[in-house]
Amino acid sequence: MILGMDTSSDTMTIALFDNDAVIGEYTTNLKKNHSVRLLPAIAALMEECGVKPANLEKIAVAKGPGSYTGLRIGVTVAKTMAWDAGIPLVGISSLALLAENGLYFSGKVVALMDARRGNVYAGVYQTDKGAMKNLIPDSHIALTDLLEQLKQDGETKTILFTGTLNEQICLTIKDILGERAVFASSDYTYSRASSLVKLANKLPGEPADNFVPDYLKLAEAESKWLESRRSE
Repeated sequence: MILGMDTSSDTMTIALFDNDAVIGEYTTNLKKNHSVRLLPAIAALMEECGVKPANLEKIAVAKGPGSYTGLRIGVTVAKTMAWDAGIPLVGISSLALLAENGLYFSGKVVALMDARRGNVYAGVYQTDKGAMKNLIPDSHIALTDLLEQLKQDGETKTILFTGTLNEQICLTIKDILGERAVFASSDYTYSRASSLVKLANKLPGEPADNFVPDYLKLAEAESKWLESRRSE
């Protein structure tokens, strides 16, 4: 039995997996406080599915990148539950979860999260033998640099974009890639914990106390603090 959760963005999604099947999932895509809602949602889903904490064999969590606050909420809850139960914790890339929306797309799938100031968190994936393969490692990058890299790949196939697809990002993508760019419909632009638990089922996990999120970029306050220390 696996419990999975992702709070790395506005989306809060949790799921339970047992006997090679998702037995329950709860997903909201709202700008609300995950810290208040996550634990009650987990408790409600477990009760509805007749699952007790002792039944859990593994915990899965989106490990980043994403919202610093959101990531810390999900990771803290996941680590606490895994540590308390003495079971493994599996971290899955938040971008890999977004890319799962394009599992049946034949070309490249670009998972994006807005990192502000013209930058994005991005990963480039493509289906290979029924699973998503990471072609370009997840990174914090200027959107225009990523698009120019894709433009120069020598291919003519369309590229599917999923994740943060606000108007400005879409306009920039279209301006550089033209007709090669296609965009996922709105219901395929956020992650689902059902994908998280299915991916986690294939991985052994690690002890909870060894686990750290993958931010890809320091928070602005941390960057300024480190810069001030260097100047001293």
